[in-house]
Amino acid sequence: MALFKKRTAGKPGEWYYCLEHRKVEEGPECPGKDRFGPYASRAEAEHAMQTARERNLQWENDPRWHDAPAARSDDD
Repeated sequence: MALFKKRTAGKPGEWYYCLEHRKVEEGPECPGKDRFGPYASRAEAEHAMQTARERNLQWENDPRWHDAPAARSDDD
């Protein structure tokens, strides 16, 4: 008996964005490494790349995620 079963058919109402094919899918059609989701609606999945860009920008500008600048020595 397998510990994890590969789900070949998606659940209705689960939406994904496939990064390889650049399309929205209902249920996981492509491997997990190639998709974002699940999303609650098709519209959310259609905006997956915009959502990712916004989150990346927030992360890049969040001071909690960056180390303090290293102190320069006189040798530099």
